[in-house]
Amino acid sequence: MTLLLMALGCCGVQAQGKTPLTFTVEGVAFNMVFVEGGEFMMGATEEQRDKAGQDEQPVHPVTLRNYYIGETEVTQELWVAVMGYNPSYFEGTNLPVERVSWQDAQKFVKKLSKLTNRNFRLPTEAEWEYAARGGNRSLGHVYSGGDNLDEVAWYDDNGGERTHRVGEKHANELGLFDMSGNVREWCSDWYDPYSGKDQRNPKGPKEGTERVLRGGGWSNMTDFLRVSFRNSFNPPRPATVSVCAWRCRIEMPSGAEDWSTVGPDQGCLKNVRWEAAVI
Repeated sequence: MTLLLMALGCCGVQAQGKTPLTFTVEGVAFNMVFVEGGEFMMGATEEQRDKAGQDEQPVHPVTLRNYYIGETEVTQELWVAVMGYNPSYFEGTNLPVERVSWQDAQKFVKKLSKLTNRNFRLPTEAEWEYAARGGNRSLGHVYSGGDNLDEVAWYDDNGGERTHRVGEKHANELGLFDMSGNVREWCSDWYDPYSGKDQRNPKGPKEGTERVLRGGGWSNMTDFLRVSFRNSFNPPRPATVSVCAWRCRIEMPSGAEDWSTVGPDQGCLKNVRWEAAVI
């Protein structure tokens, strides 16, 4: 497989600081956006409470370290470049890949990690919500990127009963697209009620029956697209309709603040712990 890596550190790439990291696999480029860590209140915060479900309670403080997350949902073009087939119902190179199970997503990030010599995985539920809220730049919106849903998301009122090209709506405060709407997104965590305790870099419960889905999709009503709304699905099952997709999260070497601090001998898979969850 032909592989071109751009703007990174070791193993044929170079550090780029806090600008997005760009990778290219088989001619398909994708960006990873830097998210500066910090503390936020997770769950049904004040702007969410009129519509919040019981599983969004209690609101609790979470502290996260720095990380990078996909600028968009994984596209069909990127999926095919890595996996060699397209499982999607609605086909199009820049449409989000869908009808993939949680296990399918794990296979993808494992292959992508091997190809790029970087450690990709699904975001945790806390990482997803923090990024959807806009991280430490958050303006406190109900949806990711704003309070006017038509400006930031594809959903049942404007979706036309199908998925849409990634990145067509307004980005949020971090420059992330479609974290509300278009397709629901897998997270790494097992689904479970919130404990209410202060948490630092939480990874969710050690076991469960369903994995977390976030963000809402083209077929969902407005409440499903709020940044604190929670959903879940059986991890071995691909979606029976085109709603399950996901975006990548990249793990930095231990102690690194961003890729500008990574030396020439850091960041390769042999030096990075693989964190993707398995069943």
